Amino acid sequence: MVGFEIGAVPFNPDGWGPPDSVATGLSVPNHPSNVPFAPFSRSEKLGRIADWTRNMNNSGRPGSKQGGYHGADSAFDFSGDDSFATLAADEDSSFRLVDTSAKSHHHNPNRPKFNPRWRFNPNHARSQLPQRRDEEQEAKKREAEKERARRDRLYNANRSQMPQRRESSVFKSSVDIQPEWNMLDQIPFSSFSKLSFSVPEPEDLLICGGLEFYDRSYDRITPKNCRPLERFKSRNFFRVTTTDDPVIRRLANEDKATVFATDSILSTLMCAARSVYSWDIVVQRVGNKLFLDKRDGSQLDLLAVHETSQEPLPDLKDDINSMHSLSVEAAYINQNFSQQALIRDAKVTFEEPNPFANEGEEVAPVAYRYRRWKMADNMYLVSRCEVQGVVDINNQRSFVTLNALNEFDPKYSGVDWRQKLETQRGAVLATELKNNANKLAKWTTQALLAGADMMKLGYVSRVHPRDHFNHVILAVVGYKPKDFATQINLNTSNMWGIVKSIVDLCMKLKEGKYVLVKDPSKPQVRIYDVPQDAFDNDYVEEPLPEDEQVQPPAEDADGTEASAAVDGAAEDKELAKEVVATA
Repeated sequence: MVGFEIGAVPFNPDGWGPPDSVATGLSVPNHPSNVPFAPFSRSEKLGRIADWTRNMNNSGRPGSKQGGYHGADSAFDFSGDDSFATLAADEDSSFRLVDTSAKSHHHNPNRPKFNPRWRFNPNHARSQLPQRRDEEQEAKKREAEKERARRDRLYNANRSQMPQRRESSVFKSSVDIQPEWNMLDQIPFSSFSKLSFSVPEPEDLLICGGLEFYDRSYDRITPKNCRPLERFKSRNFFRVTTTDDPVIRRLANEDKATVFATDSILSTLMCAARSVYSWDIVVQRVGNKLFLDKRDGSQLDLLAVHETSQEPLPDLKDDINSMHSLSVEAAYINQNFSQQALIRDAKVTFEEPNPFANEGEEVAPVAYRYRRWKMADNMYLVSRCEVQGVVDINNQRSFVTLNALNEFDPKYSGVDWRQKLETQRGAVLATELKNNANKLAKWTTQALLAGADMMKLGYVSRVHPRDHFNHVILAVVGYKPKDFATQINLNTSNMWGIVKSIVDLCMKLKEGKYVLVKDPSKPQVRIYDVPQDAFDNDYVEEPLPEDEQVQPPAEDADGTEASAAVDGAAEDKELAKEVVATA
């Protein structure tokens, strides 16, 4: 059996540890003489002693609780030990044990108190883990990948449940660009904002047609006291283009002006920078004159709805809330409102009757003001402008324009007119200015061109969101065109600057036919050189056939609205035809 030798243990009667080898003559085995012992690592506590005489109760420390514990009271606290004049001893002077006990958190003023609103967040604990930098980066990448996958799942789920984004229907040109057409120029809308041109007051060359007085009782309509929108099927509405207007042809033969247009065409140009949907205007250079026309069945005959909104509209053609269906519905509402808000007894007549009416037929009361503006020393512009009513203000007759905004479904606009029109009418108008900025700007421009003293805006809503045949008038509000133009940031000098630049550009072209097309996807307008016979026989009936029109399902209402919608299907086809018909 192998023995175990302990070896000699020197006795030190003067204190702890081995005696001083110099004083006693003893030596520690395997230890160089005259070399003080020092640890090679800070974690080693060899050569130091624990002070068991230290007071561990901490009862006398001011501000501390009885029986409390503090790291500096430990028997193994060597921060005050300067027995070794080494770097390690100096570094140890800043060393403190970290106390993670719950009691110590009472001294942390930044820690929030626990209450029902405070919840444990696992991310906090995760972020405090002593991960290496590469581990932290990997963790962030995994979290980002999870978030990306979650967004993809949510996006795909929404696409399957919601209608397609409206860009697919918006990004279509209003006219088919033929391959043989030659593009001459393209003008970005950004260049329009810098244009400015001041025109003198216009002069009236001729006023045709007749007007009825505006019914002031419509100013007192409220959502709680609304009126059903009537239908005027027997009255004819005319949307004759410039070159088909006999009065304009007469004025052109008399050499009254150089440029000829209508108020709808001019307003489209003046408000071009606000447009989103594609539109087109036909330009004809004949001799030294310039005619601005619209095509038969052009989008200028309809009224855009939600054009400048960020909310998507259904892309299905047979949906009652699709872009085309809403445009036809809005034009039909606008026509009927402009007739219903008039008193049918008295009528004001002018120099000449309606130039587009046939003998004996009933026409919608309207006044056509043929006005002339001076564009340059030898250049004048004549435009046919429309007003829909007349009103007596201070014993003086003033012209009025009548237009109707329409609410089709509150979930698209986010504002329910029936709830907000009485108490928050400004919020309703602000929403309409956001969603239909171009349409409201064009109405204001047409009122300014016609010299109207007042423009009346009607708020018309569906009886039921799924019934697009029956409507009610919820309110009518009047504005002065100049004041409203200022409110919507419509600059008259800038409007005429755009027209002047387009006219100057077209007057430099050689004789022939051209077309201005608003790019369907970019804020710019393009000019194409087209053959002389273009657009002569391209009229296509816009409204859908009756058998293809969608009918509101019966379960969407209590039966009354849906049955009324089905009964009105045959009439709607005829009304839609009236909207896009021309003389």
